[in-house]
Amino acid sequence: MTIDITSTAKTLVDNVLSQPATEESIAVVQRQLGRYPRGMVAVGARCVCGRPLAVITRPVLPGGIPFPTTCYLTSPEAVKAASHVEAAGVMQQYNEMLAADEQLRASYETAHQLYLAFRHELAVRLGDSEEHIEGTSAGGMPVRVKCLHALLAQSLVMGSGTNPIGDMVLSRIEDEFSPTVCRCAVED
Repeated sequence: MTIDITSTAKTLVDNVLSQPATEESIAVVQRQLGRYPRGMVAVGARCVCGRPLAVITRPVLPGGIPFPTTCYLTSPEAVKAASHVEAAGVMQQYNEMLAADEQLRASYETAHQLYLAFRHELAVRLGDSEEHIEGTSAGGMPVRVKCLHALLAQSLVMGSGTNPIGDMVLSRIEDEFSPTVCRCAVED
């Protein structure tokens, strides 16, 4: 399946920017992270209960700091579940799968290109520069698996089928975390 990456990225950015971050959502994310969420412009994915799971962060943080991780996982439950997968050594298996499976590599490359296009569209709309992070997406894309949290965040924000590794992580952790089953511990 081939997608129009530019058009898809524009639609995704339209969707997230149509509901910018509110003081309430920023406060919830601050409690989730234990710190203020610098550069947060929107909630990209929500739990079935409405609490943020992943946020959209500007390409340039306040103070001019480049920040390539546009889709940022904030749900403590999702972070913990992804950490369990990382601790179990599954990233090595995913890297081996990438090395052996041409179709998986192609899908992962598409996820990388979509991430870059999404961030570029966001940067254009917000007036941010990408020069210091140009070509860098997140999670090790497109050549390796480095951070399951970033890959899971992309799947949550951009939808199933966007990032094959993120989708595998979501499937693997469904008994511990799912966006369709509220297990939120952080109160509003």
